[in-house]
Amino acid sequence: MQCFRRHIMVRSKSAKRFEILAHTVMSFMTICIVLPFILLFMSSITSETALVRDGYSFFPKEFSLDAYGFILDNAANVFRAYGITIFVTVVGTAVNLAMSALLAYPLSLKNLPGRRFFSFYIFFTMLFNGGLVPTYLMYTGIFHINNTLLAYIVPGFLMSAMNVMLIRTFFANSIPDALFEAAQIDGASQFQIFGKIMLPLVKPILVAMGLLSGLGYWNDWTNGLYYVRDTQLYGIQNLLNKMITDLTALTQNASGASTAALADIPSASVRMAIAFVAMLPILCLYPFLQKYFTKGIALGAVKG
Repeated sequence: MQCFRRHIMVRSKSAKRFEILAHTVMSFMTICIVLPFILLFMSSITSETALVRDGYSFFPKEFSLDAYGFILDNAANVFRAYGITIFVTVVGTAVNLAMSALLAYPLSLKNLPGRRFFSFYIFFTMLFNGGLVPTYLMYTGIFHINNTLLAYIVPGFLMSAMNVMLIRTFFANSIPDALFEAAQIDGASQFQIFGKIMLPLVKPILVAMGLLSGLGYWNDWTNGLYYVRDTQLYGIQNLLNKMITDLTALTQNASGASTAALADIPSASVRMAIAFVAMLPILCLYPFLQKYFTKGIALGAVKG
């Protein structure tokens, strides 16, 4: 009995040491993740002169909102670009989730003919693609999506093989077969089972995949670079990238001016402000979806 108690005490001490170590490591990692965001924001409200003289600092000696003033000078373009990006993100994410779920559900059915072949075919697309030049020629020469909002939605993001595989795994491992069989006995069709039974039960994985898809749409600027030339159709990422390019050109054209004049052009602080403005909506949205995101990734990753 005493040996058993001693064994329990040793295990309890080991568990406490591991818990302390785990909390220490996670706290350190959290600090490493949060500090760059704080430095980014503090740099965006630092005067250009202080940035040039002292470099980036968590405690700037001179505060200035000139960088955000530069962005507000283009307020009409910024709000229009935000509207375009929000529309593209919402519509693209909704279509992506709908197509992924509709494809993942039949692949989770054990009696689907050719189930292994289709699963392998989807997995194969994760390894190879057609290449940039053929893709560009196809979308511009055949589908004519250049200078349209479809240029932001369709190429590269409309269907995600990873989303399909994770949702399929969630369907296969988290939904009891008895529930599916009971619905069939009651006379429910496959569309009724999918819409009224399956979808409400897979909300965690849909939120997780929706967040990943939405991040992809929100942060994407390559589709706009390849397919959009009309500045009135620029999303927020492409507009902010254009503002950085214009600011760089302005700085280079002013290379003959004095050092003081160059320091008055808020180039470094504007870059920090632009980065902060671009990521701010995602930072505000993620805490509300974090619970579903963690649960969806954990359950969707279980091997079936």
